Amino acid sequence: MEAGRQDYDLLVIGGGSGGLACAKEAAQLGKKVAVVDYVEPSPQGTRWGLGGTCVNVGCIPKKLMHQAALLGGMIQDAPHYGWAIQPVLHDWRTMAEAVQNHVKSLNWGHRVQLQDRKVKYFNIKACFVNEHTVCGVAKDGKETLLSAEHIVIATGGRPRYPTHIEGALEYGITSDDIFWLKESPGKTLVVGASYVALECAGFLTGLGLDTTVMIRSIPLRGFDQQMSSLVTEYMASQGTRFLRGCTPSRVRRLPDGQLQVTWEDLTSGKEDMGTFNTVLWATGRIPETRSLNLEKAGVNINPNSQKILVDAQETTSIPHIYAIGDVAEGRPELTPTAIMAGKLLAQRLCGQSSDVMDYDNVPTTVFTPLEYGCVGLSEEEAVARHGEEHVEVYHAYYKPLEFTVAERDASQCYIKMVCLRKPPQLVLGLHFLGPNAGEVTQGFALGIKCGASYVQVMRTVGIHPTCAEEVAKLRISKRSGLDPTVTGC
Repeated sequence: MEAGRQDYDLLVIGGGSGGLACAKEAAQLGKKVAVVDYVEPSPQGTRWGLGGTCVNVGCIPKKLMHQAALLGGMIQDAPHYGWAIQPVLHDWRTMAEAVQNHVKSLNWGHRVQLQDRKVKYFNIKACFVNEHTVCGVAKDGKETLLSAEHIVIATGGRPRYPTHIEGALEYGITSDDIFWLKESPGKTLVVGASYVALECAGFLTGLGLDTTVMIRSIPLRGFDQQMSSLVTEYMASQGTRFLRGCTPSRVRRLPDGQLQVTWEDLTSGKEDMGTFNTVLWATGRIPETRSLNLEKAGVNINPNSQKILVDAQETTSIPHIYAIGDVAEGRPELTPTAIMAGKLLAQRLCGQSSDVMDYDNVPTTVFTPLEYGCVGLSEEEAVARHGEEHVEVYHAYYKPLEFTVAERDASQCYIKMVCLRKPPQLVLGLHFLGPNAGEVTQGFALGIKCGASYVQVMRTVGIHPTCAEEVAKLRISKRSGLDPTVTGC
């Protein structure tokens, strides 16, 4: 055990988006800060650098591969617009190398930022010794003791492996691996119905790979279910195959290297099987709390979710230990909320502010082939909270101008605004399915955060010709029973 115990004002465990934001903010405000970060390789041996899930195996590589797939769609559209295109083939290796190089540049950028702000960085795996001290173990087994006045846990989560399924661990991969594959995954079975499952399946299909999604119950649980159905309908129309109401029982490797998957159809009870080159598990995530020895520090977790219990100030059961981001109970598993929570926590610890993170009306987008952006309540949540008679839903099916010349199917492009029925009809939620959903939702999120009403949205002038302007033209309510299909310019 290394004797040189170093004392810090703030120790952050976890070098992901939330942890880094908290550490950098506190250091800028004059605190002595250290960050410990360590990536346990995935069961398939994939490892990565500083920056957490979002940078390395999440939002960033995901959006770039989604973009690669969208470009494929644009190339198909191009002849309609007069471009003479030779037959084009996608090369996985070229894309993967470019994406991975960008991610590595971000890893380096994070290291430089920590140095610039005088934050001490330790590449060690940490666990608690007591409520003020952690012990970190380096790759070579060397131990370091670190103590701090305040400790922030920001260790995030990792994909869940269905270990009860024979062959799952040996032969399957997760989102921890897909972005770092050197070779194309080929014919792929994606197991799960989370946004991770649908996003990965969407870009794999878009890159021309034979892709099947196996869904046990419902897609996009926790999201508006009408929107969720439209997302999967569009994916199916683009060539993604769906096996619904099915659950895998085993994976075997055949002599030719292919993976033979056996599954049960839950409605008929019958067994079925198919062969694939790759099986991608996307059945949820588990928080990284198990190896932290939280009991040594007295930090309480929810025994079911394994997440750390926190109050509105992000404080755990121990007053000077905090948890932010995906590892904390009841928080949205989103990068920007972790970043904002981390910054606000640092400001409170440094006496700069007493503001706490507001988790209401957090916007997000699912980067499926047709993007789905939302902010506020789903229709189901609004009805559960306020009663059907007090909720008004305005909606429209619209056709993006870009889709017209290319004769692209736009039957799933849809917007709905969930409002209170009582004038001025406060906006409770906005749901947008179509191109650039993230860009559109971000702007409207500000209005909804500021308490926008339906009346105010209707007074907002649309930008023509855009998809976003359709939000400012939502005239037809579900209650009216009128056809919500937008016609004409």
